[in-house]
Amino acid sequence: MINYIMTAVELISKVFLPLALAIIMLGMGMTLIITDFTRVIKYPRAILIGLTNQLIFLPIIGFSLAIAFNLNPVMAVGLMILASCPGGPTSNLITQVCKGNIALSVTLTAVASLVSILTIPFILSYALEYFGSNTDVRIELPIIDTILQIMGITVIPISIGMLIRKHKTSFAKRMEKPMRTASTVIFILVFIAVLAANADKLIDGMKEAGLVTLVLNIATMGLGYLTARLFKLNLKNTISITIESGIQNGTLALVIATSILNNVEMGIPIGAYAIWMFLTAGILMWQLGKIPNSDSK
Repeated sequence: MINYIMTAVELISKVFLPLALAIIMLGMGMTLIITDFTRVIKYPRAILIGLTNQLIFLPIIGFSLAIAFNLNPVMAVGLMILASCPGGPTSNLITQVCKGNIALSVTLTAVASLVSILTIPFILSYALEYFGSNTDVRIELPIIDTILQIMGITVIPISIGMLIRKHKTSFAKRMEKPMRTASTVIFILVFIAVLAANADKLIDGMKEAGLVTLVLNIATMGLGYLTARLFKLNLKNTISITIESGIQNGTLALVIATSILNNVEMGIPIGAYAIWMFLTAGILMWQLGKIPNSDSK
């Protein structure tokens, strides 16, 4: 029985979760065009603020919270995995409902997804070395192999999706909603399966990681709002940066924890964050979805 459970967990983490992420990235690619990457010229200040929040401040905040809350090494690394995976297709949908700048949101997601392929391995290598020094459990992260694995489940599907969008535009547009729905359903099913396989550790893990992940979510969204307002961005851009700063790529984080690092327990902070992330996003969608469409300040 134990062997059967272990085989199921390995199948979920090694096959279904990476496949789910690849499908999600394919769907995201089918919504992108080259202009989405060159739009930096149109929104240079907003793009710079958003990317700084996602790629620099997010890992710093995550690292600081892991120390401040005195998390055990496994939970701390799990939190750092999450903090190193900015953006994700979900943020684009939330931005649309909240009436933010969708073009800015898509651009931030696309650019951050590509840049994070290089930043993730280095952030995690440092986190594993720092927090791993406090435990007998040593996990090595092969940087080159990690970059190649992340590229295989993100860049390649996105590129295929963009090719489909370019050469089969009408088909890609028709598939946007079905692919988004399929991606969400697949992620939820696999996510539940991963947590169920680790149910014995889930309650204790939530007790330890629940509060810190809520603080991380509120802090990053708050940072996004304050920095956007500090640099006098309009309301639509502020909404986009707030959401992009606080909505992380949980699917990629789960893949890294369970498939690359082979540690399902590290996925517990990611699961906790996903719960808070969708709750706070739901509140934003409920409140901001009622405002009229405008470019008001």
